[in-house]
Amino acid sequence: SQTFCFKLVTQTGVANETLHTDRPNLPECFQLSVLSWLPSIYLWAVSPVYLFYLKRNNKGYIMMSIMNRFKTVFGLLLWIVCWADLFYTFHELRQGLSRPPIYFITPLVLGMTMLLATFLIQFERLRGVQSSGVLFIFWFLSVLCAIVPFRSKILQASSQSEVTDKLRFTTFYFYFGMVVCELILCCFNEKPPLFSNVVTDPNPCPESTAGFLSKLTFWWFTSLAIKGYKMPLQAKDLWSLNHRDTSKVMVPKLLKEWEKEQSLSSQAAYSKPPQLTTNHTAGGGGESSPEEVEVLLSNQKSAPRQPSFLRALIKAFGPYFLIGSAYKLLQDIITFVNPQLLRLLIAFTKQKGVPDWWGYALAIAMFFTALLQTLILHHQFQYCFVTGMNVRTAVIGAIYRKSLVITNAAKRSSTVGEIVNLMSVDAQRFMDLTTFLNMLWSAPLQIMLALYFLWQNLGPSVLAGVAVMIMLIPFNAVIAMKTRAYQVEQMQYKDARIKLMNEILNGIKVLKLYAWENSFKEKVLAIRQKELSVLRKTAYLGALSTMAWTSAPFLVALTTFAVYVTVDENNVLDAEKAFVSLSLFNILRFPLNMLPQVISSMVQASVSLKRVQSFLSHDELDPDSVDRKSSATVVNGKFTWAKEDPPVLHNINVMVPQGSLLAVVGHVGCGKSSLISALLGEMEKVEGDVSIRGSVAYVPQQAWIQNATLRDNILFGRPYNEQKYRCVLDACALTPDLQVLPGGDMTEIGEKGINLSGGQRQRVSLARALYSDAEVYLLDDPLSAVDAHVSKHIFDNLIGPEGVLKGKTRILVTHGISFLPQVDNIMVMVDGRVSEMGSYQELLKQNGAFAEFLRNYSLDDIVEEDEDLLKDEELFPDDALSNHADMVDSEPVINEAKRNFMRQISIISADGENPRSRSVRRQFCSQRRHSETQEKKKPPEVEKLIQAETAETGRVKTKVYLEYAKAVGPLLSVLICFLYGCQSAASIGANVWLSQWTNDASSNQTQENVHMRVGVYAALGIAQGILVMISSFTLAMGNIGAARKLHFNLLENKVHTPQSFFDTTPIGRIINRFSKDIYVIDEALPATVLMFLGTFFVSLSTMIVIVSSTPIFAVVIAPLAFVYIFVQRFYVATSRQLKRLESVSRSPIYSHFSETITGSSVIRAYGRHNAFVLMSDMKVDENQKSYFPGIVSNRWLGVRIEFIGNCIVLFAALFAVTGKENLNPGLVGLSVSYALQVTMSLNWMVRMTSDLENNIVAVERVKEYSETKTEAPWEVEDKKPSSEWPMQGNVEFNDYSVRYREGLDLVLKNITLKVKGGEKIGIVGRTGAGKSSMTLCLFRLLEAAAGEITIDDVKIAEIGLHDLRSKLTIIPQEPVLFSGTLRMNLDPFEKYTDEDVWKALEHSHLQKFVSNQPAKLELECSEGGENLSVGQRQLVCLARALLRKTRILILDEATAAIDLETDDLIQSTIRTQFEDCTVFTIAHRLNTIMDYTRVLVLDKGQIAEFDSPTNLLSQRGIFYGMAKDAGLAQ
Repeated sequence: SQTFCFKLVTQTGVANETLHTDRPNLPECFQLSVLSWLPSIYLWAVSPVYLFYLKRNNKGYIMMSIMNRFKTVFGLLLWIVCWADLFYTFHELRQGLSRPPIYFITPLVLGMTMLLATFLIQFERLRGVQSSGVLFIFWFLSVLCAIVPFRSKILQASSQSEVTDKLRFTTFYFYFGMVVCELILCCFNEKPPLFSNVVTDPNPCPESTAGFLSKLTFWWFTSLAIKGYKMPLQAKDLWSLNHRDTSKVMVPKLLKEWEKEQSLSSQAAYSKPPQLTTNHTAGGGGESSPEEVEVLLSNQKSAPRQPSFLRALIKAFGPYFLIGSAYKLLQDIITFVNPQLLRLLIAFTKQKGVPDWWGYALAIAMFFTALLQTLILHHQFQYCFVTGMNVRTAVIGAIYRKSLVITNAAKRSSTVGEIVNLMSVDAQRFMDLTTFLNMLWSAPLQIMLALYFLWQNLGPSVLAGVAVMIMLIPFNAVIAMKTRAYQVEQMQYKDARIKLMNEILNGIKVLKLYAWENSFKEKVLAIRQKELSVLRKTAYLGALSTMAWTSAPFLVALTTFAVYVTVDENNVLDAEKAFVSLSLFNILRFPLNMLPQVISSMVQASVSLKRVQSFLSHDELDPDSVDRKSSATVVNGKFTWAKEDPPVLHNINVMVPQGSLLAVVGHVGCGKSSLISALLGEMEKVEGDVSIRGSVAYVPQQAWIQNATLRDNILFGRPYNEQKYRCVLDACALTPDLQVLPGGDMTEIGEKGINLSGGQRQRVSLARALYSDAEVYLLDDPLSAVDAHVSKHIFDNLIGPEGVLKGKTRILVTHGISFLPQVDNIMVMVDGRVSEMGSYQELLKQNGAFAEFLRNYSLDDIVEEDEDLLKDEELFPDDALSNHADMVDSEPVINEAKRNFMRQISIISADGENPRSRSVRRQFCSQRRHSETQEKKKPPEVEKLIQAETAETGRVKTKVYLEYAKAVGPLLSVLICFLYGCQSAASIGANVWLSQWTNDASSNQTQENVHMRVGVYAALGIAQGILVMISSFTLAMGNIGAARKLHFNLLENKVHTPQSFFDTTPIGRIINRFSKDIYVIDEALPATVLMFLGTFFVSLSTMIVIVSSTPIFAVVIAPLAFVYIFVQRFYVATSRQLKRLESVSRSPIYSHFSETITGSSVIRAYGRHNAFVLMSDMKVDENQKSYFPGIVSNRWLGVRIEFIGNCIVLFAALFAVTGKENLNPGLVGLSVSYALQVTMSLNWMVRMTSDLENNIVAVERVKEYSETKTEAPWEVEDKKPSSEWPMQGNVEFNDYSVRYREGLDLVLKNITLKVKGGEKIGIVGRTGAGKSSMTLCLFRLLEAAAGEITIDDVKIAEIGLHDLRSKLTIIPQEPVLFSGTLRMNLDPFEKYTDEDVWKALEHSHLQKFVSNQPAKLELECSEGGENLSVGQRQLVCLARALLRKTRILILDEATAAIDLETDDLIQSTIRTQFEDCTVFTIAHRLNTIMDYTRVLVLDKGQIAEFDSPTNLLSQRGIFYGMAKDAGLAQ
C-alpha cells in the first residue's frame, strides 16, 4: 500500500498523529483512498438492485422542475471537477512530476460515480420517484467523508506559509460545496408524477409523496397529529388507504396463492392433468361430470398433501415481511454496539492525559448508534404491522368470499357465530402474531450475542446469572397459568352478575311495586363479593410476578458479580466490567420475557390457522348444476342436502310452461322448499338435469332483510325508478305501512328487520322480487306471514292471473287453499316425490292426495271469506300499529295508549266470541314483542350521541383522578406513592453502592471488604424486591377497594332511582355502566395504574441519578421535558380518537358478514354475489383506514420519544466527558447506563398516560350514574305506621293531581273520591284516561303534584316507600318472573313457611303443575320465566298476591295476550279469596266488573262517572256506550 500511496508518512506516525495529539489528523493516503472510495463503492453496489427495482415499479414520469435541473447541473459539474483533477495529474506527469497511482484512480472513480449519480437523478424522475433514499445516503456519505480532508487541508495550509497544491486545493473546495448543495437539494421533494392517484384521491396518504427524511422519521404523520390535537378526528379526516393495502389488491393476492395450493394438492391426489381437477369437491370452481366427482371423492382420502393455508400466506406476504426481518437483524446487531462504546467511555474517564475530543467522539457515536437503532427498530415495526394488517384484510376477504359459495352441508357444520369468529378472532390473531413473529429467531440471537459479550467480560461466572434467569421462567409460567384459571372463573361471576342486573333493570317496576329491591341488591352484592375475591387472588399473583419481573435483572447481576468476585482472588470488579455487564443484562431481559409470549401467541395462531384452513377447504356449490337451456324444468331429479345424507327429493319431473303459475302444495316437511332450493342450485344434485332460463327472483320462506333503508332493501342494487317503485309498493300493500314508519321508505331497518313486523318483512321481500323484474319467480310460501285480507290483495294484484306478474313463469309454494282454483297448475308433493300434478278441477276429480289435503286444511280457512270481520281488521292495516313505537318517545302515556287501543279491539273481538279473535291475539303478541324490541332498538341512536358527549371531552379533568384516589382512600393513595418512592430509592441505592464498590478497584483495597460489599448490595436489592411486592399489594388492595366502593354506590343509587329515570334511559346504557365500565375499573385500570407508576418512577430515578452525578444536566431537563409533554399531548389526543374510530368501524364488518351468511341463498339467486363482496371489502378498508394511522401514530411517537431518550444519553455522556476531572469511573458508568435504559420507560410512560386517560373515563361515567336523583327514603323511622295498618282499607283521594315528569301535562286532575274498606271498584275509561296512573299513585311510583291520598287516616306521602308498598298488593298486567327458584319468585325474603306457599299455589290453581315437577318448589325459572307459559306466569303473580294478602289489592287486568281461561281462574279466585279486601280493578273486559260495588269512569284524567254498574247503565253515559260496544247492553 505504501508504493501505491507513495510514502507520505511513516507507519508508526499514524497512531500518534491520530490519537494522542490535541489536533488529530488522518494520513493523506487514507484520506485519498478509503474515504474517497466509500461513497462510490456504496453507490455502485446498490445501483444494479435499485435500477432493477425502478424498472419494475413505474409510477409515471415527473415533469422537469427547476430543482431537478439544478441537481443535474451540479452532478455534471462534479464530474467535470473530478476529471479536472485527473487531467491535471496527466499534465503534471508531462511536466515530469510523477505522482503515485492513487492520484489517477481516485478522480477517475469519483468522476464515473458522479456520472452514475446524475444518470440516477434523471432515471428516477422518469420513473416517478419523488424523493430518493439511495441518493440521499450517497450524498450524505460523500459529505461525511469529505469533512476530514476539508479540515486537514485547512490545518496544512495554516501550518505552512502558502498552499502548495493550489489547483487541487480549489477543486476540492468546489467539490465539497457542490456535494453539500446536492445533499440539501436531496432533502426536498419533487412534485408528484403526472396521472398518479395522488392527484385524483380526495385525501391521499402523505406517505406515498413524503420525502426520504420524512419517511425515515415518520414526519409525514405530523399533520394528522396536529389536526387531532386541535379537534377530535372524524372519519372524513382520515387518509385513504394506500392502494397496495386495499382489499382489491390484497385479497386476490392471497386467493391466487391459495388456489395454486389447492390445485397442487388435488394434482397430488389424482395425478391427472390439472384442468380437470379444480372441481367443486376440492373447493375450486371448474366443470366436471358427476361420475368424475365420484371418482375424485373416493381418491380424496389418500391425498398425500393437504393444501396448506400457511404456505399460501407465506408466499403472499413473506417477501414484504422479510424486509422487516432484515431491519430487525440490523437492529439486533446495533443494540450491542452501545455497551462496547460505554466500555470505551469508562476507560477514557480512567486514563489521564487522553485528549478530550476522543471523549466527545464517543459521546456522539453513542448518540448516533442509539438514533440509528431507533429508526431501524421502528421501520421494522412498521413493516411487521402493515404485514399484519394486510394479512387480516386478506383473511377476512377470503373467508367472506368463501362464505358466499359454500354448500349447505358445509354451512351446517359451523354456525354463523363460529364463522363470524373466524373473521373477528382468528384474523385478529394472525395480525397480532405477525408483529411478534420476528422475535422467534431474534430473541435467541440476542440472547446468544449478549451471553458472548458477557462471557468476554466476566468469564464463566456469567452462567450463574443465566441460571437465575432460566429459573425465573417456570416461575412466571406457573403464575400465568394460575392467573388464566382465575380469569375464567371471574368471567363466569361477571356474566352471572350482568345477567342478574339485566333482569333487575328489566323488571325494576315490579321490584318497586313489591318493595323487593333489597333482596335483589343482596343477590348482586353476593356475586360481586365472589368476583372481588377472585380478583384479589389474581392481584396477589400479579404482585408476585411484578416482583419477579423487577428484581430479575438485579438478582442476575447480584449472583453474577458475587460469583465473579468470590471464585478467584484476582478477579476485581471495576467500573467497566460492572456497568457494561449491567447494560448487557438489561438487553437480555427483553428477549427472555418475550419468548414465552411469542410461543403462546404461536400456539393460538396455529389453532386459528387450522380453523381457517378447514373453512376455506369446504366444498363449494357447483355453479353449473343448473343449466340455462329451457324454462323451469327438472328431469328425473334426485337431490340431497349433503353428499352423505339420504336424498330428500326423488325422481322429480316438472316442466313449468313459460309464463304459467304453478302452485306447489303438500304437508309440512314434504320437500316443497327443497324443490325451490334445487331449482336455485342450492342442493347437491345426485342425478338428473335442472334448467331455468333467464333471471331469477326468489322470495324465501323466512324473509331476509338487510340492515339498510327500506328503499335499499327493495331496490337491492338496481337503479331507482320512481314510477315502477310506486307500482311495486302498491302491489305489495306496503303504501299504508310507509305512512306509519318514521322515515317513510328511508327508514333505517334494524338487523334482521327487527323494526318491521313479520308480515311487513315478507312484503318487503316480495317487493324486492317484483322490482328485480326477473323472468322466473320462485315464491316460497310468501303469504303465510301476512294477514288474510292482505294476502288476498297480494294474490290478486301480484301473483294471481290478473296480477302484475302475469306472463312471467311463477312457482308458488303455498298453504292457502283459497287461491288454488285460480292457478294454472297444481303440484302435490308427498315425502319428497311428486304425487299428482294438474289443474284444480282435474285433481279434485282424481280424489287422491290433493282432495285429502283440501279436507284437512279447509276447516281453518272457511272463516277467511267472512267479510264483516275484515272491517274490524281495517282499523289497522296489517299491524301498522307495530310501528307506533318508532314515533313515541317511549313515553309511558303513549305506550299505555297503544296498549289500550289493542285492548279495545280485543274486547270487541273477545266478547263477540268471534272465531277470528285468535288472529288478533296473535297479532297482538307479535306487536307487543315488537314495541319492546322497538324501544330497545331505538335508543342506540340517542345512546351513541350521549356516549360521544361523555367520552369525547378531550382531556380528563383532574377532579376525576381525585375522585378515584378518594375511592382508593386518601391515606392509602399517599402510602402507595411513598412505597413506590422507597422502592426507587432502594434501587438507586443498590446501583450507587455498586459504583462505590467498583471504585475500590482503583484504590487497590479490594480484598478486605468483598463480603461487606456483596452483603450490602444484596440487602439493598432484596429490599427493593420486597418493597416492589408490598407496593403492588397495597396498590391492588386499594384498587379493589375502589372497585367495590364504586360498584356499591352505583348499585345503591340505581335501586333507589325513581321509575321515571328508567322510563327515559335505555336499559342498554345502564347495563353498559355495570358491565363495560365496571370491568375497566376492576381490571384494566389497576394494570394501567401499576405500569404508569412503575415507568414514572423509573424515569424519575434516572433523572435523579444523572443529575446527582453531573449536576449541569439539570439545565437540559427542562427543554427535554417540555418537548416530551408536547409530543405526548399531541399523541394522546390523536390516538385516543383513532382507537375510537377503529372500534366504531369494526362492528359493521361483522354484522354485514353475519347478515350475508344468513342471506347467501337470496344473494346468489339475484346474482348479487360480486356487489356484496365489494361492500364487504369497502367496510374492511374503511376499518383499516383508521387502523393504519393508529399504527403510524405509535411509530411517530416512538421515534420522537426515543429521540428524547437518545438526547439524554448524549448529554449524560457529554457532561461526563466535560466533568471528567472530578468524576470517578463508577459514577460515569452509573449515569450513562441509567440513561441507556430510560428510552424504554419514557416510551411506555406515554402509552400508559394515554391508557390511563382512556380508562379513567369509566370512573367518571360510573360516578355520573351513582349520583342521579333518588326517590323518597324507603323507611321513615318516626313516621312508621303500625304493623297492622291498614286495618279497614279505606282509601281517600283528596283533590289529587299528578304528572309523569317535570314539564309534562297533568295525567290526573283534581280527583276527589272516598272508598270504604271492602268495596270492589272497577276503573274504566278510554285509552289515556289515566287508569294505570291511579295505581302508580297509590304506590307512589308517581309523586303527587297537588293534593294527597290517605289510607286509613295515614297520609301515604309521609311514610317510607317500603312501608307503603309492602302493605299494598298488585297483580300487574304483565307477569314478570326472575330467574331463580319458583320459591324465590314467590317469597324472596323467605318470610313465609312452605305450607303457606303451597296453600297459595293451591288457591292459584298451580298446585298440580308444581307438584308434578321433580324439583317441586325449587323449580328453576329461566330468565323472564321462559319455561312457563304466559298463563302460568300470570298465575304465579296471583300466588304472590295470595301470599302477601294485604287489605288493599290492585288488579291491573291482563290484556288480550292472556287466554280467557286463566283470566276466569284469576277472577274467581279474587272473588273468593279477597272478599273482605278493598279491590281496585283496571278493567279491559267489562263483563268482569259488572258485579262490582262501584265503577269509576275516567275521562281525560278527571272523574266522569262514579256509581254502581246498574245505575251507570241507566244513565246512558260513557259507560253505557262502552258496554254497548262490548255487547253487554242493548
